[in-house]
Parts: sequence; structure tokens; C-alpha cells
Amino acid sequence: MRILIVVVFLLTSLQGWASYILIPMDAESQTEHLKAYGITYWTLERQMKAKWLLNYRGGSFLLPDAEEIRKECRIRGVSFEILSDSQANSILEEISSPSQNMEAVVLEKAPKVAVYSPKGNQPWDDAVTMVLTYAEIPYETVYDEEVLTDQLLLYDWLHLHHEDFTGQYGKFYRAYRAAPWYINNKREAEALASKLGYDKVSEAKRDVALKIRDYVIGGGFMFAMCSATDSFDIALAAEGVDICEPMFDGDPSESGYQGKIDYNKTFAFKDFILERSPMVYEFSSIDMTNKRQVIKETDYFSLMDYSAKWDPIPCMLVQNHTSLVKGFMGQTTSFKRDEIKSNVLVMGELKSNGEARYIHGIRGKGFFTFYGGHDPEDYQHRVGDAKTELALHPNSPGYRLILNNVLFPAAKKKKQKT
Repeated sequence: MRILIVVVFLLTSLQGWASYILIPMDAESQTEHLKAYGITYWTLERQMKAKWLLNYRGGSFLLPDAEEIRKECRIRGVSFEILSDSQANSILEEISSPSQNMEAVVLEKAPKVAVYSPKGNQPWDDAVTMVLTYAEIPYETVYDEEVLTDQLLLYDWLHLHHEDFTGQYGKFYRAYRAAPWYINNKREAEALASKLGYDKVSEAKRDVALKIRDYVIGGGFMFAMCSATDSFDIALAAEGVDICEPMFDGDPSESGYQGKIDYNKTFAFKDFILERSPMVYEFSSIDMTNKRQVIKETDYFSLMDYSAKWDPIPCMLVQNHTSLVKGFMGQTTSFKRDEIKSNVLVMGELKSNGEARYIHGIRGKGFFTFYGGHDPEDYQHRVGDAKTELALHPNSPGYRLILNNVLFPAAKKKKQKT
């Protein structure tokens, strides 16, 4: 009898032992939303699987219970809760109910991350490299030489730094053509293009854009912000057409080049009109920066709501602790709604102004996401401004959208129905 009592006691105790760590991502419970993604990535790096609980408490993460994970959470200041088997199963049962717009997505492998960026750029030059550094998610830098020699095949996820793929040096000519940094950047770009066997920077950037296109078509995940979004599509559409004026490439642009633009080649945009003047800090009609009639205090965009069970991909990409995200500007702030292709999802928009902020699409076997603006916590970033200190914004909804994209390739892919 005594042995039986001991056995029952042990079984009862074992059932109560913690088996899972819940990292809550709602507004009330999490003190470090951004570093929470880093903890999940860190767990995947150690060959442990995780679950992304879509629409459950702001898109929480369910991790296996291990002392090393608890310790890492404490070190990084990430809030966590210890769950027993029964508690975790209860949550998963709730999520699986057909009446709940929730889903548990298995995260299997830490994606290998690459950032397309000039070698001399500092992490704070770009929102993505800033948040990757803050969240302690490792990444490697690639640029034209690596892209053109097919080294993108080594990576699962690629971010395009604020690049100008048209070869017009960011359209900074009017304001900064005499600035030492502009002159130096132009010289370095020309030297690199020459080293790679090109007569013009625009020709080198065109081939880089085509390689990135092929990377996505082959199954890669590509994320771009600010000017890397529209200038990338413009470079694809203008393949074989000279759209650069003499101050950029040494000879005149091609006569009637607007009529030679092929919108069928782009990822996201259609029917846009290129900005011909080198004196205008703008690439095309895609960008809404100069058309906006929004004041800073009311500049917010709303995230779309998707079915977690039927549309898990866009649902993953909009996970947040709020559906209303503070707006921010950039060279390319947002996208004209009428110039976005019908097969591209608008996941974040300022509907009253006819602008999209956050869009996603499929190309071949791969995926792309375009996010307008420069820095989610710097409303109107200008050349030379001080860097953003993310320690002051550990719960930034705008930066969470970036990190959603970083973890997205880790999700287990469901077999397509035939």
C-alpha cells in the first residue's frame, strides 16, 4: 500500500513538472519583444524545435523547457512563463479549435541570414541590421561580387539594404553631388563595377537585381525596405533600357525609355511613371512621400487580419501586439495602392491616403516582402542623423514586422494539396 501511494505521488508530481517555456508576445506581458525573437532563433540554432502560436497573445512562442533557455531569457531580459504538459496541451487544444482564429506553426531550423549591403556600412545605417544586432540574430554581409558569383544560394533569407538598383546613386545628385561622401561612394561604385567587368554601375546593378530575382524564384526569401523596394522593381522592368542621365553613367538616357518599360518583369509594381529629372529626389510615381497629406501625430497604418489556419503565411508576417503601427518616412515611404499588382498582398495600409506600407508576394518558389520607410522609430530620418537606440524601443511594433520576416523561413512547410 505504501509503495502504491509513493508511485501515485511520483506520477502526480511528474505531471506537474514544467515541460514548456511560453514566451508571451502580448503588450501586457512582454518586456522585450524584439529580443524574444532572438531567443527563439537561439533555440532553433541548438536543434530544438519551437512553435509560433499565431494570434495567441500577440503571436507567442512555445519552446521546450530547458535550463539553458531559461537562463538565456533572464540574461536578455525576455519575459517567459513555465508551463506544465497539461497547461501547454490546454493552450494547443484551444488554438486548434475551429472556432478560434489561431494556429500553432512549427519552427524547425534557424534560417541563415544575409544582408545585401556595402561592406563599409555600419549596423545602424539600416533598420534591419540594427534589429538583427539588437535581437542577437547572426547575419552575414554580401554585396555585388558575392551575388554575381551565386553565393546567395548559401542563405535562406536575404535583406536588401537601402540600395539604388537603377545606378542613379540614390538620386542624391541635387543635394549632395559636392559632398565628399557622395563623391567617394560614386567613385567606389564605379571601381567595383569595373572590377566586375562592367562599363557602367547601372549595368552591374541590373545584373545583381536579376541574380536576386533568380534567387527568389528558386525558393529564397527576400525582404527589402525603403528605396531597395521600388528601385529593385524598376531595375527589373528597365532591363536592356538606359534610363540614366549623363551625370550618372556618362551618356544620355535612351530616347522614349518610359514606353520601353516592361511591367511584366517586376515583382510588385505596375504602370508606374519614372522620374526623369536627376534634380528630383525620387525614382518614380510608386512612392507616396511627396503626395502624402498626413501629419506626424496621426500617421499610423493598420495591419490586415488573416485566417491563421487558412492563410498562415501572411498571418505570420503581421503578428504583433497591436494592429495599429506608427508610421515613419524614408526615401520610399509607402507605395501607391493603384500601382501594386493584383496578386500582391497589402498587409499594412493607410487606407484614407490610398497608400500601402507593407506588402508581400510569391515569385516562383520563393517569397518577397516590401516595407516602406527607413526606420520604424525615427519618423523622418535624414542623412547624418544620430542612430536609433533600440534599447529605448524594445517593444517596437514597427520593428516586430521585420523580425516576423526573419523567422518566417524557419516555419515548417505544409504539403500543397494536388
